[in-house]
Amino acid sequence: MRTIVSAAALGAMVASGAVAAEAPRIVQKDGRHALLVDGKPFLMLGGQIHNSSAWPVELGQVWESAAALHANTVEAPIYWEQFEPQQGHFDTTNIDALIKGARAHNLHLVLLWFGTWKNGNMHYVPSWVKEDSKRFPRTIRPDGEPLDVLSPLGRNTLAADKAAFVALMNHLKKVDGDEHTVLVVQVENESGNIGSVRDNSPEANALFASQVPADLLAAAHKSAGTWKEVFGSEADETFQVYYQAKYINEIAAAGKAVFNIPYSINVWVSYPPNALAQRAVEQPGIGYPSGGAVQKMVGLWKALAPSIDVIGPDIYGDGRDFVENLLQTYARPDNPLMIPEIGRSDNFAKIFYKALGHGAIGFAPFGIDRTGWNILGDEAWPAHARNFRLFAPMSREVAKLEFEGKVKTAVEEPGKPTQEIDFGEWQATVAYGYPQRDGETPPGTKDHHGAAFIAQLGPDEFLVTGLDASVIFHLKDKKPWMRSQFVTVEQGSFEKGVWKPVRLWNGDETDRGLCFHQDVEVVRVKMQKF
Repeated sequence: MRTIVSAAALGAMVASGAVAAEAPRIVQKDGRHALLVDGKPFLMLGGQIHNSSAWPVELGQVWESAAALHANTVEAPIYWEQFEPQQGHFDTTNIDALIKGARAHNLHLVLLWFGTWKNGNMHYVPSWVKEDSKRFPRTIRPDGEPLDVLSPLGRNTLAADKAAFVALMNHLKKVDGDEHTVLVVQVENESGNIGSVRDNSPEANALFASQVPADLLAAAHKSAGTWKEVFGSEADETFQVYYQAKYINEIAAAGKAVFNIPYSINVWVSYPPNALAQRAVEQPGIGYPSGGAVQKMVGLWKALAPSIDVIGPDIYGDGRDFVENLLQTYARPDNPLMIPEIGRSDNFAKIFYKALGHGAIGFAPFGIDRTGWNILGDEAWPAHARNFRLFAPMSREVAKLEFEGKVKTAVEEPGKPTQEIDFGEWQATVAYGYPQRDGETPPGTKDHHGAAFIAQLGPDEFLVTGLDASVIFHLKDKKPWMRSQFVTVEQGSFEKGVWKPVRLWNGDETDRGLCFHQDVEVVRVKMQKF
């Protein structure tokens, strides 16, 4: 079963009045996507907590951290080792505490199932799995050495993971089936092998020497042959992708049969060698977990794992071309763009605007909570909180505008102090940095953090905000103020879906463009042609 439904089906649900009772789901229209929560598009302003923070003793500071971030959603792990400490005996303490706390603080949840794989290893499986490598086989390196990674060929492992996941989904349906606190469940975490491109056990080697399965041939548009004959130098990685995607899809399908909400995976992506990121080596099993839905494998994963609704890239490199290519790769007509993890430092904050421009349904910096120990350091990082504070009051409206294809964004790049945004008859010139003196090129900002968000509300109406940027509208092929003018510029905010103006901008606030500094300000603009 898929949780992506058509726009026509959505209209029928709205007409019948049944939407509000529906579980969260993803809809698509013309290649764009929306996450529906209680029948309306929802933008996840998320924050992922540290790996060991989903314990009741830590949740007080988690909720405080989410409030400081102005988040509406917390991403939190569920540990297989905690949930099933003895096989067949399930402990719901952690999940119940998460749901209760999220509701008390008016937050939603994305639950991250740390099962067979977590960051390319098996560290979160129960001890009864770790201690029985005969029953639950590990991945074997080419030299015959075993790894702390479970093999996707282990049917006992799959059966055990699936049974635990189904038990979790049964519990979620019981405690959250009508409340909709949990929006998405992530199946595994950055799955794959670290330490070997594929399993090299006797069973795996026999399969690798045989013919490629027909469903993979169809997905890859290839002719029959052995793995080496069909896929050449990428045969080992594609072998791992095939069995891993099928494994995870079987778990997701079993969960959906019990509790049909959106299911996702996250991806430790492939970084180019010059990227300022972890393990920037383009080699599977070393630079990233082999078998995951990295950039070149997204298409195969979509075909092989149809029960996974969202494939989301984790972003820890901020190079302009790298990020743009990554967003284009994962914002596919068959895949909603969601950023389940991104660096929390300020240099990643402007990517939020880029993601909105690509129709993102969610965005979550990693490591938002204060644990006392932090792999990311203790430096201040206010930029994500500034973004979320700005967009939180209008997150529903922004999600709806994205789904309707009315949102465009601009983000400052080195050497480009101005940019043009095309709305057809109307154009918007975005200029970065201050002061912006008449007749001079705008100075830009020192760290290139300027950004602008513009949504077209009607033929001549726009919703505008930004950061250290000015925005001026003009007719195509004409300069500002030639045959056009502002009718009104209202600063305001949305309250329960209704625009509430608080003051008008005019004079110095409009004559040289709409200026947005660090203040949290949004304006609604009506233009006129004459």
